[in-house]
Amino acid sequence: MSIDQYMIFTLIFIMLLFFIWGKWRYDLIALVTLLIATFLGLVPFEKAFAGFGHPAVITVAAVLVVSKGLMNAGIVDFIAKNIMKMGEHTMVQLTLLVLAVTVSSAFMNNIGALALMMPVAIKMARRSNKSPSLFLMPLAFGSLLGGMMTLVGTPPNIIISTFRADALDGEPFRMFDFAPVGAAVAFAGIVFILLIGWRLIPERKAGVSREDLFEINDYISELIIPEGSSLAGKTVGELEASIKGELKVLGLVKNDKNYPAPSAFRILSEGNSVIVEAATDEIQELLDATDLVLADSDKLSEKDISSEDVSIVEAVIMNNSFIIGKTAKFLQLRTRYGINLLGVAREGVRINEIPDNVRFQIGDILLLQGDANTMTESLTSLGCLPLAERGISLGKPRRLLLSVAIFVTSLALSATGVLPVQVAFASAAAVMVLTRFITLKEVYDSIDWPIIILLGAIIPVSQVLETSGGAQLIAGKILLVADRVPPWGTVAMILITAMMLSDVVNNAAAVLIMAPIAIEIALGLAISPDPLLMSVAIGASCSFLTPIGHQSNTLVMGPGGYRFGDYWKLGLPLEIIVVAVAVPLILIVWPL
Repeated sequence: MSIDQYMIFTLIFIMLLFFIWGKWRYDLIALVTLLIATFLGLVPFEKAFAGFGHPAVITVAAVLVVSKGLMNAGIVDFIAKNIMKMGEHTMVQLTLLVLAVTVSSAFMNNIGALALMMPVAIKMARRSNKSPSLFLMPLAFGSLLGGMMTLVGTPPNIIISTFRADALDGEPFRMFDFAPVGAAVAFAGIVFILLIGWRLIPERKAGVSREDLFEINDYISELIIPEGSSLAGKTVGELEASIKGELKVLGLVKNDKNYPAPSAFRILSEGNSVIVEAATDEIQELLDATDLVLADSDKLSEKDISSEDVSIVEAVIMNNSFIIGKTAKFLQLRTRYGINLLGVAREGVRINEIPDNVRFQIGDILLLQGDANTMTESLTSLGCLPLAERGISLGKPRRLLLSVAIFVTSLALSATGVLPVQVAFASAAAVMVLTRFITLKEVYDSIDWPIIILLGAIIPVSQVLETSGGAQLIAGKILLVADRVPPWGTVAMILITAMMLSDVVNNAAAVLIMAPIAIEIALGLAISPDPLLMSVAIGASCSFLTPIGHQSNTLVMGPGGYRFGDYWKLGLPLEIIVVAVAVPLILIVWPL
């Protein structure tokens, strides 16, 4: 091996280890990897950031914007509302939900489609007294299956398409080139999930429910202001500042009237009851520093700190939320957003500590108190999705038709080759802005910037794997096995390798690593690279074994109460079915 090959192999291996470790975000890891490759001379300085102008990066960004425009038009909400009318039989509900998210994910961002269906699924589960765990994992897996059916369904397909054009100086894959294999695999997967698979999912009755999250007596107490108290005449803000620890006033009972989330300027009076959130030692410090009296906290309930104007909402932290890795204390949720954090749950278990000190992670469920009129806007700003309480917005029929017309036009132009896919969808995104389906702020908010950074950073690194001869070297080792197995064995080997890699690292990174190797194997065997590239695309979309393989899996982990080991129970047989269906179909549709 050459020095360049040693360096690129070592660099990619270390990058994959950091991806699997998960301590730092994958976009940061990818960017650092690119910079190191540049300083080592593997990537020329003038080409270090060329990946950010790659057609795949532009296409992914444009598809995300168009998806947000369709959501704003009310497309998926229209579907969701009609699903809510279809009875309470579990199989009927599950079938409709999985079909809806699968079809939606074929044409829009799969995480966005899942996020819109999740509140519907949770509401259905609670209405029929079922665990959300029975609904959410099939929903997440359906979003992954749907993504593999079209070019724009998932980033791996977009990357593979442009890779085919760049590496082979040929045409990219078209919009529906993925459909013959992808649709068949999705159909087989859905049939398995609906008939057998959902029964393999552990029913996590112990998962977090609203009642579990509202076990408030550990850190929420009721205090009474006695007659002659020195606090009488002072404000809520002065009470909160009376000790050095963290203290929040969640509610105030004054003249037999509740005032949830009272203003910091509200005046306290004798006989008032004050509901506060603080640790036990801080409550004791407050009692020692003032003449407050501890009331009977067993009588506290959700009604004491909510009203028509002040709502209590459950929300899940989305993958692109800026609050990930931060605490409510650092974010100053009360001061900046007028929101009080009442509880946090992770992986189906409520965290038994002061919520303000919990460092947030993707998929955490938050119990929040705030102004009912501004809560939705605040959650959107925080990158959180309200669960089960989300209102359905249908949009106007004419607006629905116009948004669909814009989208279908972009599909047709790219499918027929009139425009490159990146130009067609960038144009659709611009038209949606001009027709006010999406604001400029929403354009930037809708783009999954970590994915964009990941793609832009890894594309030059992936090209080094090819130009250094590294991909050819790896392919040569694989060819020693491939020469001894039938063609279907080579296709299966590539598909399974991509599948295993995507279970532990981001699927876009898996494709960028596997695609040059697949092309070198095809050249070594003197066969068409198309079946091997399709194998990489299908495999990279099948992250079914772990909650970390894809953001859809991570997103449902908290609301479903799943454990890390729950995913393979449904995911492993599903991956076996994918291999069994995909391999022969790839060889039929894309002959060697």
